[in-house]
Amino acid sequence: DIPSHLDDLPPTMLKKDYANLPIMNSVDDVVKRMLSLEMASQREKMKVKIQQLVEKVRRSPNDNGSFELLSLLFTVAALTAKIRTLEEHLQRHPKDKSNRRCMLMDLDRRRKMLGYLRRVNYSTFENTCKQLDIQYSPPQPYARRITKRWLVKKALCIKVFQEKQKLKAAERLKQRRERQARARAAREQQE
Repeated sequence: DIPSHLDDLPPTMLKKDYANLPIMNSVDDVVKRMLSLEMASQREKMKVKIQQLVEKVRRSPNDNGSFELLSLLFTVAALTAKIRTLEEHLQRHPKDKSNRRCMLMDLDRRRKMLGYLRRVNYSTFENTCKQLDIQYSPPQPYARRITKRWLVKKALCIKVFQEKQKLKAAERLKQRRERQARARAAREQQE
């Protein structure tokens, strides 16, 4: 009594715990479907995505690079999986603001980590971006939004500064003349 819509399913990927069991070859299709990723929870799907991306990033099974670099690469891969999952979710639910915020925060974290990786080890950075299909763009420098109020305030500040400089210049000129007069008087007394 297998429903007809289950018959035409392609062979599905089994959950990690059940994939290598020898008994899975003799199990019914319905049971295989129940143990597949199609019926898995979101958390289990995320673990599989992260594992796949980490395998892409890892250069070899016994990769013996520095621990900090490997943990950074694995974190970048995990963030990439999370970002892609959130992007899929936001395509289905465009008004979900909290998940959009989470995705933007994860994008920012990943950009910072990639920036660090780019400074420390550029070849690994390039390989990681290529393997994970990421286009890195450095963060934009902060630029103030120019408004009329800001322009007027800046012009006033510049004008006040120039007036203050003029007053200081007059005061400095007066002090310099006094010093020169004292120096002349001291020279005259010595002669």
